Amino acid sequence: MKTYYVYIIECSDKTFYTGITSNLTERLESHEKGKYKDSYTSKRRPLELVYYCEFTDPNIAIETEKQIKKWSQDKKRALIAGDFDELPNLARKKF
Repeated sequence: MKTYYVYIIECSDKTFYTGITSNLTERLESHEKGKYKDSYTSKRRPLELVYYCEFTDPNIAIETEKQIKKWSQDKKRALIAGDFDELPNLARKKF
């Protein structure tokens, strides 16, 4: 059974990049080496893997990646820190 990873990298400018891959080690190396010169992470190195989760269903992995990409920096920080109880509070709109 193939494994898929949704991951978050913290860039040198303290922003986050969220991605999906079936080979986490290889993908992280390509980010670190700046393999794709026009990519978001290429000009923001060095990079640090700060979070990843595993999936066996690629559709759920893709949906999870898309969901996390829409989150605020604060909500991503809570996920990375394992503050799962905070996630619903950070999802609420502030008026």
